[in-house]
Amino acid sequence: MSEAAVNEPIGEKRIRLVLVDDQALFRGSLGRYLAAQPGLDLAGECGSGAEAFDLLRDSPADLVLLDFDSGTERCEELISALRSAGYRGHFLILDGGLDAEDPMVALRLGVTGIFRKSQGPERLVQAIRLVANGAVWMENSVFQTLIGQLGEPEPVFENQEAASLLKDREEKVLLGILGGLSNRKIGDKIGLSEGSVKAVVQQLFYKAGVRTRSQLVRVALEGSLGKARELAKRSQSHG
Repeated sequence: MSEAAVNEPIGEKRIRLVLVDDQALFRGSLGRYLAAQPGLDLAGECGSGAEAFDLLRDSPADLVLLDFDSGTERCEELISALRSAGYRGHFLILDGGLDAEDPMVALRLGVTGIFRKSQGPERLVQAIRLVANGAVWMENSVFQTLIGQLGEPEPVFENQEAASLLKDREEKVLLGILGGLSNRKIGDKIGLSEGSVKAVVQQLFYKAGVRTRSQLVRVALEGSLGKARELAKRSQSHG
């Protein structure tokens, strides 16, 4: 898989973000760096969920950059609470070493990016821009962890009869999605117009019983599409 699992075209709008990390020194240093980047507006930085609520209430943001190292439970509670309070933006997780089960937990919570703290700041800015514009960012190591922890496929597709019959075109589009390609790039690669690719993506949504590309990635990784795991491994070998 390439750096992002799901890419969409990047717009020109400025990206407003909130940084949540309980380590003040790290948070302050990273906040100053991000505030200096073109196209990024740091709406605020804080060290707790309560502060995050206040910031998002007073200053809406496109993306919350959240430290996962402070504990899975804490992050689950914060993300769930913010969603319940009406936040509809994106979450990008910062981590220094997730446990094996954590990436899938994060995806099920609706997190659209997992970024390793060991990576450079330039890559973080790239991840922020992709996630804020509808992408799902996963480092290859995180993706390998997801593939490795999966057990036998479980039938979670709503339209199970349709899901059992993936057409060749749908397999190719799904492979492109897992490989981090935009609709346009998928179309260029397999000889379809961007509009045709969008139509195939909608078909995949219907078969999976989902509404977003990030949900499609999660459900496919859980093994409910018969060839999804094989496609995911192929995307790794081509990434």
